[in-house]
Amino acid sequence: MDDIDRNIINTLQNGLPICESPYRQIAVALNITETELLTRLKNLLANGILTRFGPLYNAGQMGGALTLAAVKAPVGRFEEITGIINAFPEVAHNYARNHALNIWFVLATETPEQLQQTIKAIEIQTGLTVYNLPKIKEYFVNLKLEA
Repeated sequence: MDDIDRNIINTLQNGLPICESPYRQIAVALNITETELLTRLKNLLANGILTRFGPLYNAGQMGGALTLAAVKAPVGRFEEITGIINAFPEVAHNYARNHALNIWFVLATETPEQLQQTIKAIEIQTGLTVYNLPKIKEYFVNLKLEA
């Protein structure tokens, strides 16, 4: 990752402009071409430096619901349980933890009622208790890389 990549990451954390050509406008501000910007973004994703590039929505403000959830999966069923959880379209992502609750996942639904329905469906399909861990307070952590 070079200084241009760092500047791209820092700049894009502030959002994209709402215009006909947002990538071109960002590229001009970074003093690079739109093609270079898009190529560098693809490379940052392909190399795993960025794991995701996309908008962040406030599900609650849009009438939906979002929560962090966890289960205690028996070691012998870990892959099976992960597969069941991943099959739900409401699961944004999940990850293994070295903890009694060893699979943590984020659920995002269109309504709060759907959130409860999804948790119940995961419990039925896995045979495990889903621990719903909704946020109490939201923190925004902005990563700024030194160029």
